[in-house]
Amino acid sequence: MSAIPRCSLHSTLLRPVVRPPMIWESEIEECLGWLATEKDHAPNSQFLNRVALEAFAAWIEREGEVPALAAIETARLDAFLRAQRSERDLAPASLKIIVVALRHFFRRLRANGKIAHDPTARLELPKIDRFLPETLSEEDVDRLLKADFPETALGRRDRAILEVFYASGLRLSELAGARIEAYVKEEGDAGGLLRVVGKGNKERIVPLGRKAVEALDDWLGAGRPALAKARSGGEIFLGRDGNRLTPARIQQIVKEIARRSGIEKNVYPHLLRHSFATHLLSHGADLRVIQELLGHASLATTQIYTHVDASRLRDIHRRFHPRARAMPVASAGTAIP
Repeated sequence: MSAIPRCSLHSTLLRPVVRPPMIWESEIEECLGWLATEKDHAPNSQFLNRVALEAFAAWIEREGEVPALAAIETARLDAFLRAQRSERDLAPASLKIIVVALRHFFRRLRANGKIAHDPTARLELPKIDRFLPETLSEEDVDRLLKADFPETALGRRDRAILEVFYASGLRLSELAGARIEAYVKEEGDAGGLLRVVGKGNKERIVPLGRKAVEALDDWLGAGRPALAKARSGGEIFLGRDGNRLTPARIQQIVKEIARRSGIEKNVYPHLLRHSFATHLLSHGADLRVIQELLGHASLATTQIYTHVDASRLRDIHRRFHPRARAMPVASAGTAIP
């Protein structure tokens, strides 16, 4: 994968300078190229790294005399982060993106022998508040999947999108990019398998249950051919014009179906991913299995779903802990042994 092209448009997250800085240009480009080709960073990660490093170089340039890279100390990086937090009102999550980019940059310089020590070694990551994920109840998911889908190409498509989302826990980008040749239907009622490309261009295989396979086969057999054009690609889900559905359009479809179903909660694709994981956990699935299904690199990311299993844990505690069970009620004149 090649490095993302130099760009003067910047994310609203970080809002860096309009003109890319000229100082350290070759070092920044070398680092970004290394991250793209050797570390296989996704385009979005490449873009965020570029934005953060250019913002840092621009800040150094505005501060006055530009020091040599080897002379930059941790205190200088701390000052830059404080400036970003105060001047741009950045949240801890945004500051973490900048710290990670700086670490990539200075570690690469150290590896190339351009600096003697890494000033980011003692740079602390900002603490990020962990928000518990929203989920749909199983009853709400059932209402969503039982929505009135017309027996048309678009209706078949929309039903398949909802079924696949809930059956697999896919990310929005993964579903949008899923391809026909990556789908395999298993024999009998065993369901199917879908190979997807997730974060960091990592492939994984996710199973699909019978209901999702039925909806997907119905779309591929009776719906997709009606929309496909000679120029259509191999993506599973297409729009009216025969082109692949964009993530934005898929999000609109999910919201439209939720409104038709009478669900008042704000429903979006990632909510179905949260619900997928939460419902698996509540029915006894192992956390490491859920980690694999979701494509999480770290088990710590998956553990956030354990909060929703509180009712199941309470029930197990009441059933099995010797001092949690209710005392038996004695009949008149009978002593409790």
